[in-house]
Amino acid sequence: MTTAPATQAGPNRLKAKQRPGDRIFSTSTVVAGSLILAILAAVTIFLIAQSIPAFTAEPDDLKGADNFWVYVGPLVFGTIWAAFLALLIAVPLSIGIALFISHYAPRRLAQGLGYVVDLLAAVPSVVFGLWGITVLAPFVQPFWSTLVDLFGWIPLFQGPVSGTGRTILTVAIVLAVMILPIITALSREIFLQTPKLHEEAALALGATRWEMIRTAVLPFGRPGIVSASMLGLGRALGETMAVAMVLSPQVLISFALLTSTNPTTIAANIALNFPEAHGVGVNVLIATGLILFVITFAVNFIARAIVNRRKAFSGAN
Repeated sequence: MTTAPATQAGPNRLKAKQRPGDRIFSTSTVVAGSLILAILAAVTIFLIAQSIPAFTAEPDDLKGADNFWVYVGPLVFGTIWAAFLALLIAVPLSIGIALFISHYAPRRLAQGLGYVVDLLAAVPSVVFGLWGITVLAPFVQPFWSTLVDLFGWIPLFQGPVSGTGRTILTVAIVLAVMILPIITALSREIFLQTPKLHEEAALALGATRWEMIRTAVLPFGRPGIVSASMLGLGRALGETMAVAMVLSPQVLISFALLTSTNPTTIAANIALNFPEAHGVGVNVLIATGLILFVITFAVNFIARAIVNRRKAFSGAN
């Protein structure tokens, strides 16, 4: 008879102990999480609603293209092609720099180099674009001419070479420099979290430092490397000013890396044409932005699936 009131009062006592600050914090976190989803849904609805007129636009509003898909196809190709080349350049360099900072460099040098990498991520896109035009393009133009002379029989390096050096490969280098600090910083933090027991066990078994990194550090950091690479890819896919400043606006599909006729990206095309757009032309540019939104979402979705699969595989082992 005496235990029933205590059992009934138990939940009441636990509920009474909840502090007002806890309720406020839990409510604010739910609101913040819901706000992100609401904003994402609002952006999606806006892009879809404003893009509908673009699918029935006339050729005059599509720069002479027969339909919207013919118009956006080269832009999608240029966006993915430039981002892929940038990722191909940046990922090996970023992993090498991250490994040097975390496992090879002396502590003082590693700290200074880490600060430099972090500061490089804060440089505005316009500065990178100016550097690409005034410094990088004139510097690499003789190298592009040499590549065309030696490897012009390969479709990627076919001529005629650009006389200004402002090519899709130059843009890829600029984008690689821009995403390099992002991938490096995240990879460095992942490598530093490698369990010391794993590293010491590999060294105790007679492994060299590189063998220890190859067998202990890189497998542990693989999901983090994939995540960092996808973040860098997202930055490269959406980059506007650097691409618009280095490349001339041309809507075409070409795998050639060193010619003066290069594909442009969706973001650069929007930035260059939006000030003069009117009527359905604005809807066409918004529709290309919707395509970029879908591409970015798909890339991040695939990256998240890869990371979760790697984590599940590691947990099973």
